[in-house]
Amino acid sequence: EVQLVESGGGYVQPGGSLRLSCAASGFTSDDYAIGWFRQAPGKERKGVACIGSSDSNTHYPDSVMGRFTISVDNAKNTAYLQMNNLKPEDTATYYCVVHLRDLGCLGPVDAWGQGTQVTVSS
Repeated sequence: EVQLVESGGGYVQPGGSLRLSCAASGFTSDDYAIGWFRQAPGKERKGVACIGSSDSNTHYPDSVMGRFTISVDNAKNTAYLQMNNLKPEDTATYYCVVHLRDLGCLGPVDAWGQGTQVTVSS
């Protein structure tokens, strides 16, 4: 069973930084993609970052480009999301996801984490 354990959420003032971690287990493939979605109250869940484990290709929407950076430690099967210059509109529950099929970040999500809350407010 695939398990994704997130940590690192919290409360931060606008302009601040947070780093999320996601430890993945329960699968044997060394060619996968891992990333984050987020969901704010009353809004749909959207992808904010994704990285391929083997090619390190990254994907970001315009809303976070230049502020968020995703990385992966293949030895630990752990992904990190560094979030800088946070804005109130970044407030959401952040979910770690893993893609195990051939399309990588562009393919369907195969597992979700439990979510971690990020709140940006003054």
